[in-house]
Amino acid sequence: MTQNVTLSGPLTWSQIAAVAAGASIVISPEASARIAHGRGLVEAIVANGVRAYGVNTGVGALCDVIVDREQQSALSRNLLMSHACGVGEPLGIAETRAIMAATINNYAHGGAGIGPAAVERLVAMLNAGCIPVTPSRGSIGYLTHMAHIALAVIGEGTVAFRGETAPAAQILERLGLTPLTLGAKEGLCLINGTPCALGMSAIALVRLERLLDWADIVAAMTFENLGSQTIAFAAEPLAFNLSPGVTEVGRRLRAILDGSAILQAAPATTQDAMSLRAIPQVHGAVRDAWRATGEAVDRELASLNDNPIVAGTIEAPRVFSQAHPIVTGLTLSLDSLGIAAAKLAAMSERRMDRLVNPLVSRLPAFLAFDGGIRSGLMIAQYTALSLVSENRRLAMPASLDGGVSSGLQEDEIPHGTPAALKALAIIDNLQTILAIELIAAAQAYEFRDPAQSRAPVTDAVYRDFRNVVPPYRDDRPLATDFVKAAAFIRRAPPSAGVG
Repeated sequence: MTQNVTLSGPLTWSQIAAVAAGASIVISPEASARIAHGRGLVEAIVANGVRAYGVNTGVGALCDVIVDREQQSALSRNLLMSHACGVGEPLGIAETRAIMAATINNYAHGGAGIGPAAVERLVAMLNAGCIPVTPSRGSIGYLTHMAHIALAVIGEGTVAFRGETAPAAQILERLGLTPLTLGAKEGLCLINGTPCALGMSAIALVRLERLLDWADIVAAMTFENLGSQTIAFAAEPLAFNLSPGVTEVGRRLRAILDGSAILQAAPATTQDAMSLRAIPQVHGAVRDAWRATGEAVDRELASLNDNPIVAGTIEAPRVFSQAHPIVTGLTLSLDSLGIAAAKLAAMSERRMDRLVNPLVSRLPAFLAFDGGIRSGLMIAQYTALSLVSENRRLAMPASLDGGVSSGLQEDEIPHGTPAALKALAIIDNLQTILAIELIAAAQAYEFRDPAQSRAPVTDAVYRDFRNVVPPYRDDRPLATDFVKAAAFIRRAPPSAGVG
């Protein structure tokens, strides 16, 4: 059965993520009424000659150029053509679906003034799996991505459909849809707002959510292999910290490691290395940042962010042409999310290094069978370190980027879309780094005393993983194991006994 997301009030980031994963959108009668009212306001503005940015004027630095009523439809079409100038590899299907869902959500507020037919066309394309091919780069804000998506509405550009890539007009005809002719302001509506940053934020949040749980499990496996001190996860000392994330991670780690004979037999030490005893504090802080970013995305989804916004009544329409698409708050949150994911990755690499380092692990050097003729996981740690370093470069804040565009008219730029793109890149690297730590943690178990049993949760993960990746004996390229391990943690993490 096809899953539906009903758009009545504003969608949440998790609903956007559901649409990205394949759910359909259904627009409620209430949302349809708001869209129709907004279109009526634009038509009243046009009829009454009320000066309105992008309706009867040019855009950007051309905002004082008056556009006659007869040319307003041409302005809408021309905006799509001139702004469709993205470059680079196309976004994934999920990312583009998320952007489309976020822009439909924005139109449902009613303040954009786009017509019902254009919104229905986007919904029909999305639900049919007709997804515009959208270059990933070339935008400082949102315009180029949205322009490429909007091209398909008028039968231009290229779309992906059921495994093929074809001209939009050809696929629309196959679906029984005719290209639309846009009216006043509709071209601007289709390229404006913040759906790019919002849609990709939802993708980043749902991907990181899964990795947060896997990070706890993989860290627990490393912790167990190194015979560390479980007092680091005990409820009493963690209660001194009021972070909800710290409390949650401590509870999860206690559940994951419950029943570990390896840890029960571990010799007592004063304290472990920071990458081990600070797991609740670091993983918990990342969970707090993730939660705060989700709240920021939901606030923006509930906000109007078109320019201009139309309001009032048909008899007395009003136009607000300020800076509603400038999502500095969201960009700051995305920068924080990227830094948090990079920190989680850095902790994973430090733990993995302790597993392969014979100076601290009390395990064979580099977890190699017959060390000397075999190097084991020596160079796997290099790969993880390389990705950690790449993450540090990516984690530079986009919110501080400068730039001046449109003849000095747009001299403050939030860079929300680039912030979302780099957060996604960091999260992809995090997934690979956790996969490498998982390989190392599973390999370390091969050298432990079999009389000392693993915790039930870690044992289940180990056994499941060994069905995918066997012990490593320098008998195959490690890169193939990285791919398999990354696919393994793309699964839903185990929840039994963990919560």
